[in-house]
This record gives sequence, structure tokens and C-alpha cells, in this order.
Amino acid sequence: MDWGRIVAYITGTVDQELLLRNEYLAAENRILKSQLKTRLQRAGHVNYATSKSGVNMMMQSIAQEMAAKKIPVNSIAPGGIRTPINTAAWSTPEAEAELLELIPYQRIGNPEDIARAAVWLASDESEYVTGTSLFVDGGMTLYPGFREGG
Repeated sequence: MDWGRIVAYITGTVDQELLLRNEYLAAENRILKSQLKTRLQRAGHVNYATSKSGVNMMMQSIAQEMAAKKIPVNSIAPGGIRTPINTAAWSTPEAEAELLELIPYQRIGNPEDIARAAVWLASDESEYVTGTSLFVDGGMTLYPGFREGG
């Protein structure tokens, strides 16, 4: 567990917080990147889960502060998304099958899935949505192990 990396991550994220509070950004929606680890825990990932949970609480705190100014602040929590950072999780048929066991929707997400969610959160269509994490995960947070009754 590398707590120094956690502190560095959160310190970098605090820069986002300071930017969010500047008046010149007052007319825009703000979206922070969260993670499933705010809701799903895995052994050996305490440092990552802690940092992402901190980002989530920061988002909610900023949303509370900015709501009176009518500035929505939300986060997106991606699930299994087909990106270079997690190629090992889907690059072989065996790895992909294992990952799909965790996704009730039975499809690995694409970056476009996250982009569509971000576009919606940044649009006027989501104007009343604030202080929430949008989980774009194909149902991973539904605890797929319980599909067959647990």
C-alpha cells in the first residue's frame, strides 16, 4: 500500500476543487472522475479505494457549496471499460470471460459510453442533477454474484 501516492493523487485533485470554486467557471457544469471502488471494495486495493472515495466526498461537498449558485457538480464512476490501462482484463478470451462474470449487462464498456454520460451531465438536460455519481458500469455495482439468488 503506497499512501504517498494517495496523498499525491488527492493533492492533485484538490487543484480541481480550487478551480471549481473560481467565479469565472460559474456558468458550467463540473464533472469529476470517480470510480466503482467508492462502492465495491477489493482486497489489496485499500489505497486506490481510499483515494477514489475521497474524490467522491470532495465532489459531494463542492456540490453542496455550488448548488446555491446553480452549478451542478457530479462525478462519473466507470466500470469495466475497454481502455489501454486495463488491457490485461480483456485482451484474451479467458480474461474477457472472467471480466464479463462481473458485468450483468454482459458487455465491456467503451470509452464512448463514458463520453455520452459526460456529455449528458454537462448538458442542460441534467441541470437538476447535482451531488451524485453516475455509475457507467453495465451493472457491476448490482453485485452480479447475486444474479442466481446469491
